[in-house]
Amino acid sequence: MSSRPTATTVSWPPLLPEAALTDLLDVSGDFPLLGRTVRGGRPLVYLDTGATSQKPAVVLDAEREFYTRHNAAVHRGAHQVAEEATEAYEAARAAVAGFVGAEVGEIVWTKNATEALNLVAYGFLNASLGRGGDAAERFRLNEGDEIVVTELEHHANLVPWQELAAKTGAALRWIPVTVEGRLDLQQLDVITERTKVVAFTHASNVTGAITDVPAVVAKAREAGAYTVLDACQSAAHLPVDFPALGVDFAVFSGHKMLAPTGVGVLYGRGELLEALPPFLTGGSMVELVTMEKTTFMPAPLRFEAGTQMVSQTVGFHAALDYLSSIGMDRMAAHEDQLTQLMLDGLAEVPGVRVLGPETAENRLAVVAFDLPGVHPHDVGQVLDDQGIAVRVGHHCAQPVHRALGVHASTRASAGVYTTAEDIEAFVRGLHTVIGFFGVRS
Repeated sequence: MSSRPTATTVSWPPLLPEAALTDLLDVSGDFPLLGRTVRGGRPLVYLDTGATSQKPAVVLDAEREFYTRHNAAVHRGAHQVAEEATEAYEAARAAVAGFVGAEVGEIVWTKNATEALNLVAYGFLNASLGRGGDAAERFRLNEGDEIVVTELEHHANLVPWQELAAKTGAALRWIPVTVEGRLDLQQLDVITERTKVVAFTHASNVTGAITDVPAVVAKAREAGAYTVLDACQSAAHLPVDFPALGVDFAVFSGHKMLAPTGVGVLYGRGELLEALPPFLTGGSMVELVTMEKTTFMPAPLRFEAGTQMVSQTVGFHAALDYLSSIGMDRMAAHEDQLTQLMLDGLAEVPGVRVLGPETAENRLAVVAFDLPGVHPHDVGQVLDDQGIAVRVGHHCAQPVHRALGVHASTRASAGVYTTAEDIEAFVRGLHTVIGFFGVRS
């Protein structure tokens, strides 16, 4: 595009039933950024939570309190402030464990979910190279072994496994997606006795479809394969219990669930973390170092090399307390309503094709769509001119877009702070896009 299109807001009749504007959570006032204006004084309508969530004041306050009262390095100081910092760091770990049903020692801090996934993949690689001793042999991959992923994956849960396959000689296989944008459970036979790892998403960041985790886990267990769950889109929106789901490893990021950027989580079953070779090495994760060799700390500390992101973990703790105060069941019900409102609204917009399930059942409030003849970047710009923030592009998930017959899409994603009025503004905004580009159904 040579220049930015300028939209003129069109006046439309009410698009959503009056009943849709009631019985929803209203916590947007807890989020300072949502009170700002954009594009010439328009109120901000933030529908990009799938990329990064906004932060409630309690999270911002917790980080500031840490830096002004308790800032010190953890696990290495003998003074009071270092003790306070360490206590806060480990209290946050305990909070995460409680939030996902895990033991405290099963939670590893990482910078983000991408690092967490690489940690597991490189752990398997190191084991395949003979590192980690007899305990790590269970993770060894050889030529002829297989790694299974899905067409729904974010690149963060695809590229590391491609790399592991290339470096070990293992073959990469995948479970396809249905035309509805769900994992094709009729194709689970791709998991065989040769499969060593099955890595899959809990909920797609494009189609919003929630995976039948027990079905995939059962098939993987039957084959003797380890399971790695990407819970980035689910952990902030649904009640999650990793041990109950039966997965071996799981990852998620703080920035998608009201916490600061720069902090993520790896969950691993305790016995597996104790056997998995570390990915990053250096200070803090060592037990004994000589000039000839080094021994490592027990898990989870063996995976936390270097100075850690302590203030971010403190903010994460505050975010989890905030979510828990609302209740994840209540959160899920709130977002179910928002999902249905978005789908109902989009159904009334001429030409729109939703990528993914067209009902709210087993679906998150992540709705990507295609508007034939209009590039998603153009859709996003016209919406932005109205103060409506959405995501455009391939959302780091090119294979699923290709499987659904498009190169890119526009995505609206909601969160705890999203209101029915936000959805109303979004649907009105799309009608303005239709008018601007002259789209016909």
